[in-house]
Parts: sequence; structure tokens; C-alpha cells
Amino acid sequence: MSRLMLVGATGLVGGHVLQQALADPRVAQVVAPTRRPLPAHPKLLNPVVDFRRLPAQAEWWAVDALVCTLGTTLRQAGSQQAFYQVDHDAVLEVAYLARRHGARSMAFNSALGADAGSRVFYSRTKGETERDLQAVGFASLTLVRPGLIGGARAESRPLERLAVVLTGLLQPLLPRRWRVVPAESIAQHLLRAAIVAQPGVHVLPSEVLLQPPA
Repeated sequence: MSRLMLVGATGLVGGHVLQQALADPRVAQVVAPTRRPLPAHPKLLNPVVDFRRLPAQAEWWAVDALVCTLGTTLRQAGSQQAFYQVDHDAVLEVAYLARRHGARSMAFNSALGADAGSRVFYSRTKGETERDLQAVGFASLTLVRPGLIGGARAESRPLERLAVVLTGLLQPLLPRRWRVVPAESIAQHLLRAAIVAQPGVHVLPSEVLLQPPA
């Protein structure tokens, strides 16, 4: 692989993907469009963009693979409509643009319980995003579904932090799919899936993410 696009590089999981990709000899360049500049690196191309008005003809869309960890919370977004615009619409637009410019594989950080038929808005949004990504036309598409994610976030998510602490205390008693998944491990699986580009659609459930990728 020569060029990898990472969308969501300023988030918890995306930050780990960025670190790992920059250190990976299989990746010649990381293209990471963000809303605010990232620290410079010889392997990093960092276009500063507005995700509501992405430049459709920019040359930097021409990559071999895409990792997408873009996402927000209802509290941050302010409404269900604004949440959907980020977690569905922006993800789909990035996918279409990267695919149109030649990307062959995509790995998407979704969520445990993603289901387009769910009555829960969050799970339904993730499920609809997964469903619609399958229509974009990637030769390889990997949908990663972590449960609670372990790691230090830049933004405050007190309820999630409490859930992670409580789940950590009960970890030995919980089924594997409900255990806290380290952000580093999720990043490893996303990066490997994008680089290996195994043909077809693949779903990685939360319990698989607890182990390093094979």
C-alpha cells in the first residue's frame, strides 16, 4: 500500500490509527483531513476541511484505502438530525469520494448493536450507515463493532467513563462481547483490515477486538 486515508484522526480510536499508520512501513503516506491542524509528520498530508463542504475534486482523495473513525455524540451534536449528519451523511460522503478516486478498501469503526431496524436511534443510525456503505462499491469493506471503548478521550463523556469503570470492575464476570475494548486494539484491527483488503464484506464483533489481529 502507498496511501491510506484516515478520517476521524482527532478522536480516541482515530488517534491510535494515526500513530500506528505513521509507524507502519507498509504505509507510504497518511492522508488525514481534519477540522483543525494535526502535528506535522513527514508521512502525513493533513488537509484542513469543513466536513459540511468537502472539496469533491481535491487530488488528495486518490488513496488506496480508507479508515473511517468519524463520529460524535448526541450531546455534542445537539440534536438527532445533527448527529445523523455526522455519523451517517459525512461518513457516506467521505466513502463515496474516496471510492470515486480509486480507493479499493475501507474499514469503518461502527458500534456494538448496529442495526438498521433498531428502535434505538444510535444503533439504527450505525446500522443504516453500515448498510449504505455496502452500496458504495468497495472491493473490501470491514465493519468493526466495538462495545465500550477504553482509553483517555480529549472530550468529556462522564456517563461513558462511568460505564467503562463499572464494566472494568465486572470484567471477569461479563461475556466477552460486553467487555471494555482498548482503543489501541480497535485501531490495530481497523488498520490491518484496510491494508490487507480481504475481498468482501466483513464484520468484526466486539469480542474479536479484544485480541490482536491475526
